[in-house]
Amino acid sequence: MLITAFISPILGAIADYSAGKKRFLLFFSIICIIATALLYFTGKGDVFYGMLFFIIANIGYQAGVVFYDSFLPDITAPKNYGRVSGYGFAMGYMGSLLTLALVYPFIKLNMIRETFPLSAVIFLIFAVPLFIFLKDNRKSITRSESFIRIGFNRVSNTLKHLKNYKNLSLFLLAFFFYVEGINTVIFFSGNYASSTLHFSFMQLIIFFLIVQTTAILGAVLFGILADSYGQKKTIILSLFIWIFTILIAFFSSGIDSPLVHFTASKFNFEPGIVVRGFFYFVGLSAGSVMGGTQSVSRSLMSKLTPPDRKTEFFGFYSFFGKSSAILGPFVFGIVSYVTGKQRLAILTIGIFFIIGLAILNYIKDPKTPGLLPDTD
Repeated sequence: MLITAFISPILGAIADYSAGKKRFLLFFSIICIIATALLYFTGKGDVFYGMLFFIIANIGYQAGVVFYDSFLPDITAPKNYGRVSGYGFAMGYMGSLLTLALVYPFIKLNMIRETFPLSAVIFLIFAVPLFIFLKDNRKSITRSESFIRIGFNRVSNTLKHLKNYKNLSLFLLAFFFYVEGINTVIFFSGNYASSTLHFSFMQLIIFFLIVQTTAILGAVLFGILADSYGQKKTIILSLFIWIFTILIAFFSSGIDSPLVHFTASKFNFEPGIVVRGFFYFVGLSAGSVMGGTQSVSRSLMSKLTPPDRKTEFFGFYSFFGKSSAILGPFVFGIVSYVTGKQRLAILTIGIFFIIGLAILNYIKDPKTPGLLPDTD
């Protein structure tokens, strides 16, 4: 995440200068596909190579997403940014479900290594149409210095003038905090369910199926809402749902929880069943906004970004998103370690959502794509 965070703005600036987004996307997709397939050759004790291939694959994927996201303004009109971005996230979650269905028989047979080349092949098959049919505007350029130096110079110039993009700067700051919460939920929900709530393997699968299914519906619904009522209002609604979800998760964790005790006695249920039921509801609630918040954020970013620097600014978007994937889990882990309870660490996630919500209130909801630098 750190590596991708720091190279994304540079790569985006180079792509804007040379108009070669598709070439960069192809390059990083190939890296991800090859490194994922190479995980087949790792086994018990191969910690170094397992981590190496995983890190390379993740860099390939996360860096590729920068260029993938920046295609949004090229493939649809501004009035459709929200729903098209939502369709993209929904299809991504459907792809996750499809891949899970295909690899599940291998997992049941304990053929774990075979799932990696299979996943790589699925990635390759579904990536090919993009590179065949999606057009990319390439231009002839004359340059007297390397692309790396050009990228650094463009990013440096943007940073110097970032104060002129007040709306965009505030959004990136708000995005940093609330996506911090989303990333932490993604990273720790499975761990929390298994270690704190003692979910079985099958219960975990049910939980993730609930999350993925509702994420598909949520991404589409919130995309439509964004186009109808505005991106800012839609993100604010999603953050309130996130905060509600965090509170339910906190107050329903453990059979000694007053909420669990009340529900169990009221409906004559086993406390353990009530805990699982509440966490399934948490998965449903989180899933409904997981894809929605991210897809609407991408469409708002498309509206705020200057047209001639869209890939570069999506590089900064990636920088804030990827760097946030470090702080949130770190805080969650520290609080869990110090207190000895993951339940208390849940509240730290809510704090990130509240901070992001507070900053988001100062952002102007744009009516047109690529707002000019602020003059107020």
